Amino acid sequence: MKPQLFALLTAVAWGVGGYFEKRGLHLGNLPPQLGITIRTAVALVILGLVSAPQWKAVTQAGPRSIIYLVVGGGVVAGSLGMLCFYTALKGAPLSRVMPIAFTSPLFGALLAMTLGGEPLTLKAGLGMLMTVGGIILLTLG
Repeated sequence: MKPQLFALLTAVAWGVGGYFEKRGLHLGNLPPQLGITIRTAVALVILGLVSAPQWKAVTQAGPRSIIYLVVGGGVVAGSLGMLCFYTALKGAPLSRVMPIAFTSPLFGALLAMTLGGEPLTLKAGLGMLMTVGGIILLTLG
């Protein structure tokens, strides 16, 4: 499958997942931290099973690679990002939270351009401006 299809499936999974996460938090009157813990525990089991054949690659990856994954994925995105996301889900309508929370590609693209050496093309610049404009439009009022 093409990467774009996987990206679209990601968006669908995260949008649908966000709906059910918000419902679960409110139906059970659960604190955001507990919701994240439940989500992460389930994901750990599923991802642990799916990735089991590849675990030997960790020893070949080198410490720098693992540090990037731990800090970027575990601390920044997986913990801080999810704590903020669940707190937002608990406190605001999903239609306001999701558009703002999912501006994450914008920040990823900006980092890729400033730190990763990717070029800023007219197409990318216009896409980012349209993304920001769309979020502003969806969240006003």
